[in-house]
Amino acid sequence: MVLKSNKIDITDRVVGKLKDGEIELYLENEKIGSIHLPQESSIQMDHHFESDKQKIYQHVTTTDSPQARYTDCDEGGWC
Repeated sequence: MVLKSNKIDITDRVVGKLKDGEIELYLENEKIGSIHLPQESSIQMDHHFESDKQKIYQHVTTTDSPQARYTDCDEGGWC
């Protein structure tokens, strides 16, 4: 039996996580590399998203104080 080394394209399976001025690259749960971001770099976000101080936020609409009739339900859905 002869073993042969091959190269497999995994690009669409790699996930990046923003952390401490760089993008950490992961394949499933294994860190496989990183990309250093220059200080002057900017992140362009879609509508309802923003980046601030190395964090990414999503703007959502929530209720200020939920009504009790919707919060005191059992697991079966009975309130």
